[in-house]
Amino acid sequence: MTPDAGRVHIFSGASSRGGVVNIPVRVEPLTGAPAPVDYRWDEDTDILSAQMGEARAGRSQSVDVEGRDGSWLIIDVADERIRGVEVAVWPTVRKRADLKPPDPVPSARVKVGREEAVSPLSAVEVDLPVLAESDPAERTIHFRLGRGREVRTVRIAREILLDIDTRDRLAGVWLLNVPPFPDAP
Repeated sequence: MTPDAGRVHIFSGASSRGGVVNIPVRVEPLTGAPAPVDYRWDEDTDILSAQMGEARAGRSQSVDVEGRDGSWLIIDVADERIRGVEVAVWPTVRKRADLKPPDPVPSARVKVGREEAVSPLSAVEVDLPVLAESDPAERTIHFRLGRGREVRTVRIAREILLDIDTRDRLAGVWLLNVPPFPDAP
């Protein structure tokens, strides 16, 4: 097994496709309540992890999103379902007093890929801006992936929302009720 087996890399670079992230998803109804989110800060590296639900056995992979500014978001996927988000390298975060997540937001199950387990995702290269914005307390953080476009927002966990564009591609991630960094007052 190669070190990158099961990983999908979304790099900034040659194939821009207009700055649109091409991570296809399928949105399905959610039965039951959305899963809780377990946030963890790594004090040594400033990495924020948001894991939802219990870990499951099965095929797993990660979708690595690299911003033009060197930022890295890692989306953990197990059995095609998004199970977590990790902010490995932070982009510049713009604070907005008026930032509020959409409300109401329907709950959904989101699976990565166009078709059910036909083949694993392949590498995609895009010129990708990652925009991060937060409320003043940094408890609500919104990452926009790629250029702005029309989206709908769905809840995949109690404190994680996803923006999905009109072509069923991932366009953004909302992290809600983020605990303060351990050093923060």
